[in-house]
Amino acid sequence: MIDSGVLVAVGLTFLLAGMVKGVIGLGLPTVSLALLTATLGLPQAMALLLVPSFATNLWQALSGGNGRTILRRLWPFLVMATVTVWVGALALTRADPALLSGLLGVLLVVYSAINLAGARVTVPAAHEAWLGPVFGATNGVLTGMTGSFVVPGVMYLQAIGLPRDMLVQAMGILFTLSTAALALALGGSGLLNAELGTLSAAALAPALAGMVLGQKIRGRLSETAFRRVLFVGLFILGLYLTADLFG
Repeated sequence: MIDSGVLVAVGLTFLLAGMVKGVIGLGLPTVSLALLTATLGLPQAMALLLVPSFATNLWQALSGGNGRTILRRLWPFLVMATVTVWVGALALTRADPALLSGLLGVLLVVYSAINLAGARVTVPAAHEAWLGPVFGATNGVLTGMTGSFVVPGVMYLQAIGLPRDMLVQAMGILFTLSTAALALALGGSGLLNAELGTLSAAALAPALAGMVLGQKIRGRLSETAFRRVLFVGLFILGLYLTADLFG
């Protein structure tokens, strides 16, 4: 029997995370993972984000009309980002959970700081052939260890200069493949049970409701201001999680 307090916490978390995604087009896995790790623990948080993340990102991956172009250009990056998830997931059953939670905190701090600073890195087209698999493999291992799909994968996609619509769709493809690989890795490690799977499925409804709410807010709120508040919040939460490295 799932505790009612956990149900409420999960519902509110995905409502907020869905709202963030509705406003700025990303952030559902990152926000939900950060909040749930602070309350329930990292392996449980990773399991709970699977269904909402897969469903919302699959829609994003199929929208935009650039799928074939993205796959032709980015397949080495995407393949490595997918097949290496299981390598990182091995750490979930072998490493100290506090260490992995702290690593997630570090990734959140780095990701937030880069966005708040407005830093941009450029990858020349001539180097994509070898940098793509390197960034992909790094992203996959970190996804398996922490459940975070964004570092350094999203930074790489931004750095190669994709147009906005293609960038959004490419992120959707990356997140969808990463979520599927993470589900297989967690199941293979015995960290995904029926109760967590049911709770993850139940979290889809508040996530979708949050997205609808976020889309309505988008028209009334400055996206720049919202992003600033979001990344400041993630930065602070990341600092909180890094305390596990020193606890």
